[in-house]
Amino acid sequence: MIRLPQAGGGPRAYEPRPASAHPPAGEDELRSRTVYSAAHVVADPYADVSPDGPAAVDWDATLAFRRHLWAHGLRVAEAMDTAQRGMGLDWAGAAELIRRSAAEAKAVGGRIACGVGTDQLTGPADLVTVREAYEEQLALVEETGSRPVLMASRALAAAAEDPDDYLDTYTHLLRQSAEPVILHWLGPMFDPALEGYWGSADLDAATETFLQVVAEHPDKVDGVKISLLDAGREIELRRRLPQGVRCYTGDDFHYPELIAGDAKGFSHALLGIFDPLGPLAARAVRVLDTGDVEGFRALLDPSVELSRHLFQPPTRYYKTGVVFLAWLAGHQDHFVMVGGLQSARSLPHLARAYELADGLGLFPDPGLAEQRMKSLLTVYGVDR
Repeated sequence: MIRLPQAGGGPRAYEPRPASAHPPAGEDELRSRTVYSAAHVVADPYADVSPDGPAAVDWDATLAFRRHLWAHGLRVAEAMDTAQRGMGLDWAGAAELIRRSAAEAKAVGGRIACGVGTDQLTGPADLVTVREAYEEQLALVEETGSRPVLMASRALAAAAEDPDDYLDTYTHLLRQSAEPVILHWLGPMFDPALEGYWGSADLDAATETFLQVVAEHPDKVDGVKISLLDAGREIELRRRLPQGVRCYTGDDFHYPELIAGDAKGFSHALLGIFDPLGPLAARAVRVLDTGDVEGFRALLDPSVELSRHLFQPPTRYYKTGVVFLAWLAGHQDHFVMVGGLQSARSLPHLARAYELADGLGLFPDPGLAEQRMKSLLTVYGVDR
């Protein structure tokens, strides 16, 4: 038994589930859907750094986690929001992460896509400077042989005055990209600085601008990644995409239904929640590969409660829960994050994350997870 603190109340007793047999990693590539897990970075807990200083990354543990995801047949979306871009990981750290992960992917046969942004800009910038920053990062990702993900840019959101500024910037980048890219639309719930992206706070108007970019360059767009937490809008948008352009759901609230799809189509996936759910997600998609939609939903639907918990407002702090679960699952030896972000969620929030993840059987060693949860409670002064 373990006593878990509750929001607004005292501790209550919880009995962890017994150890369950975890199926071995699947060796076959996922066939029916293209699935990326946006992966977190592991901090170096021994580095003497301040929260606002350059990130100190444990590269061995970080790459080991990516091998874990690849071993289950998932692709890795590298240096994305989940890796704390702009929230502890600066461009120098992200560039090193991209180089190392791309080299590791080549060594082990993993599939990878890497984020391209403008986070080397630390102050106000005009549109030309924003474009040059994008170009610098695009060149690096292309040099590694990875698929670029053109991420939403805080600097572009601040510099753009109207939809045409977005159209001009993205048109320029797509014309010079060597290979098709993934276009990324991250909503303000993930980053408040992206309010009004694509030139309007009206999502209908913003959608039209976004789709215009795709429609004018379908040969340069592998797919679009939608992170608006609005299933209806995503479904409507994916039905309007040109033939051959994928929709990658980034909706951590509705992913089972969006991936399952309907008679008119489905979404692929590029999700932060597939960091802690990697093995379960891969198992579910393999069931879907057989045409068994009900079996897929039966596996993945129960995980939505955990995902909604981790991504509750302020949504941008979901990374804390992701890294916490990686520690409990034994993928890293500590609960320390770059930028000190381990303090961004409360103890009751973390306790509930533990309970939900344990209920799903996500921990390869439930005893280890329980021991680590108890150690955290001790640090907080909770009577176990």
